Amino acid sequence: MITKLIHPGLFKRISPSTRDHLIHCLWDGFSTASYSQEGEDTLLNRMFDSKKGGFFVDVGAHHPKRFSNTFLFYRRGWRGINIDAMPGSMRPFEAERPGDTNIECGVGTAAAEITFYTFRDGALNTFDADIARIREAEGAGPAVAVVVPVRRLESILGEHLQAGTKIDFMSVDAEGFDYDILESNDWEKFRPSIVLVEICQCSMEETMHHRTTGFLAAQGYGLVAKTVNTAFYRTMK
Repeated sequence: MITKLIHPGLFKRISPSTRDHLIHCLWDGFSTASYSQEGEDTLLNRMFDSKKGGFFVDVGAHHPKRFSNTFLFYRRGWRGINIDAMPGSMRPFEAERPGDTNIECGVGTAAAEITFYTFRDGALNTFDADIARIREAEGAGPAVAVVVPVRRLESILGEHLQAGTKIDFMSVDAEGFDYDILESNDWEKFRPSIVLVEICQCSMEETMHHRTTGFLAAQGYGLVAKTVNTAFYRTMK
């Protein structure tokens, strides 16, 4: 009984919908765990046929578990490199995911120091001033501007990726800075099998003609899947 796992007094205070969800997760053998915002990790798991070990790169990692496309794989023994520009963002990664390489910096086309706009909800943080203003107008709260270091992705991977390590997938979610991150990689030297990129509120047809799709096509990647806000590309080489 679930009441043996949760104190009876607390269990009674939980809403009926939450109790149903707990029961479903604990006893329904057909349920599937997901930590991603839109189930991206379950789709990746299908693509990799439940592979037990591998390597990922997560740019714009945000949190070790919340909205994470990589934590499900970390639990299964995968390891990777997590990168986020938010000051202090890597402290929870070091606590929750000490097996990963956790790097606190921005990623862009050139080494520099750039203004980063932060919100109460770290998932909304962005380098894009226009996006920051829109989010303020939408009620996300006042943006706090901080200056953070930025490096090219090829430089970060060249320093931290062990020789001979194959990147199974790379997740890029940088709230308007995604294209710059892709441009900053050396696609001949650091070549993931699958690349996930945030492309918000676009249909599949619109995504097919998106500049990100064109850029990755030039690197030898083809669009293979789409959630509401994330596009999946697979290497064709």
